[in-house]
Amino acid sequence: MLGGPPVNLTYVAIDFQHENLPDVLTRHGYDPAQRTFFIWEGVTMYLPEAAVRDTLRFVATHPPGSGIVFDFVYRAMVDMLARIDVANVPKAAKPFVERFLNLIKDEPWVFGVPVDAEREFLGEFGLELREALTIGAEESLKRYLTRADGTQVGAQAIAEAMARMSERAQAAGQSPSQGQQMSPERMREQQRLMAYQLAEAVIARRGQ
Repeated sequence: MLGGPPVNLTYVAIDFQHENLPDVLTRHGYDPAQRTFFIWEGVTMYLPEAAVRDTLRFVATHPPGSGIVFDFVYRAMVDMLARIDVANVPKAAKPFVERFLNLIKDEPWVFGVPVDAEREFLGEFGLELREALTIGAEESLKRYLTRADGTQVGAQAIAEAMARMSERAQAAGQSPSQGQQMSPERMREQQRLMAYQLAEAVIARRGQ
């Protein structure tokens, strides 16, 4: 058992689109002069670009040694979701695509980082990219989900998730008129573009 939350833990609710993050945190005792590590999970894809930029700009104002880990999707994924026509999705992939679209219908994905431009994007705010990982790719599974004996935690769930990702990539890349399939190499690239990404960045210089 991990026990309860520590006594110095404070939960702070915020609407990133309508509230100012520094002001909200300061009202709850936060000291922006302190070196800080941010974990920003499951948020960026739901926010307009301006809100994402404002948050990263705020992170970059912290002292050297501060940093952030956050997940995101690529712009290609957001664009694909915006234009997908369920009527043209291959039959095998249609149930998954319909379920996914139903999950995000009230909270659509609106922001994605330009493909393979994480370093340049973060650099605009004075943040230096240390590492970027594709969630579900070999390196992330090896590092976070592989036991000492080589077995994977949640191997069945991982396999099922990768199968669904393959179906989603196939749905996006198949020609409806010709029914042609992508090559294996293109399929793998499509899967990468549609997967969650994880980035770690540190303060490279004071934000502007």
